[in-house]
Amino acid sequence: MINFKSFLITVMALFFLQTTFAQADGSSPFDTTIYGRNEKVGKYIKIRGFNMYYEEYGQGAPLLIIHGNGGSINNFLYQIPYFSKDNRVILADSRAQGKSYDFSDSLSYEMMADDLNALLDSLHVDSCNVIGWSDGGINGLLLAIRHPDKVKKLAITGANLQPDTTAVDPFVWEWAQHQYDTVSHMQQNAMVKNSLKLLNLLTHEPHIPIADLATIQCPVLVIGGDHDVIRTEHTMLIAQSIPKSYLWILPASGHSTPIVYKDLFNEVVADFFKKPYRKIEGFDRFN
Repeated sequence: MINFKSFLITVMALFFLQTTFAQADGSSPFDTTIYGRNEKVGKYIKIRGFNMYYEEYGQGAPLLIIHGNGGSINNFLYQIPYFSKDNRVILADSRAQGKSYDFSDSLSYEMMADDLNALLDSLHVDSCNVIGWSDGGINGLLLAIRHPDKVKKLAITGANLQPDTTAVDPFVWEWAQHQYDTVSHMQQNAMVKNSLKLLNLLTHEPHIPIADLATIQCPVLVIGGDHDVIRTEHTMLIAQSIPKSYLWILPASGHSTPIVYKDLFNEVVADFFKKPYRKIEGFDRFN
């Protein structure tokens, strides 16, 4: 019989971190961190038909951090202590992931972006800075498109606009398709159906028109690894299509930029949030 917790860890790209960053004793910091399982601060809130699990840390300007497919709050164990020194850091397990159980039939990025908007409303947050990793980056883009008043500045890493090989590395795309086909032929129970919803996102979504990026009003820092599962040219396309954007491609990095480059990632993103967006053109390009 399949252990579906282990199954999700296998098929979701973010969960490769569990083994990649395992310590000498076989444990992983993602398994042992208090983040994502903190009974002192963890809460549930009923929004849009399901109970969303969320945690808050620190005080100051609000900062929403969004995880990727199959992930959870604990994916940001290196960002939470850094940003919570000066910010009210808000993190949630997205619908049908982590502790935010939702066994309904449908799941989309648009739904998750609207969930986050509802969470911010419930917490009386009118606007905030946002960090999104992988699917969290997609959700961040959609939050800025669908609810522009909510996002002051946005930093995304490893996001894509469409689910094909123009955006995703061909090896990763074929692997994801295989996983989807395998799970779709399994005997369908609640856990299999939930896994299939997440794999459907991985293989058949998103579909964000380039024209929608032009409507984003806030400054956006677009980040990717030079060996990311998202093709570098696609990351560049996202940055080029947003009116106020910076582009940052990290060398010798795959999809896990917030982990592999955790200290530099935190410093650069924090600096982006603190400083006014600067339009660089004309002779300023020599600076």
